[in-house]
Amino acid sequence: MTSAAEQTRSDIVAMLPRLRRFARALTGSLADADDIVQIAVERALMRMDQYQQGTRLDSWLFSITRNAWIDEARSRTRRGKVFAPAGAGEQVGGEADVHAKLEADDVWTAMRKLPDEQREAVALVCVEGLAYREAADALGVPIGTLTSRLARGREALQIMLGGAR
Repeated sequence: MTSAAEQTRSDIVAMLPRLRRFARALTGSLADADDIVQIAVERALMRMDQYQQGTRLDSWLFSITRNAWIDEARSRTRRGKVFAPAGAGEQVGGEADVHAKLEADDVWTAMRKLPDEQREAVALVCVEGLAYREAADALGVPIGTLTSRLARGREALQIMLGGAR
């Protein structure tokens, strides 16, 4: 039989792809996203005693990931450095892959142009599929604030991407 801690660790591992997508939306870079997720998972594992069994693990992890990015962004401002340029080391395959990658790159480029608050809301609701209440909880804001950030973010993306996609 598995203990609650073992199950939580297993659930954290299952969340890695979603955390990576969210971190990429925050950072705009796969390499930076991987670094932020590593930091976030390390923090989560060290603070597992703070996780309340029966609550939303994904919201808790998204919140830790967001805070890890905020800490890193502040640190970079002080250092004046960036880990790696966006897109460094990414590879593409055939022609269909190239077109799909270019389209995805357009979306990620547009996402990076959004203010942080809007980008976080769009990433959690539209990319990760969190309900509004869950996303609001993960960001620590009232649901009305989340919905207005989300509406402004969606509208800005639609304009940047040249209409509905």
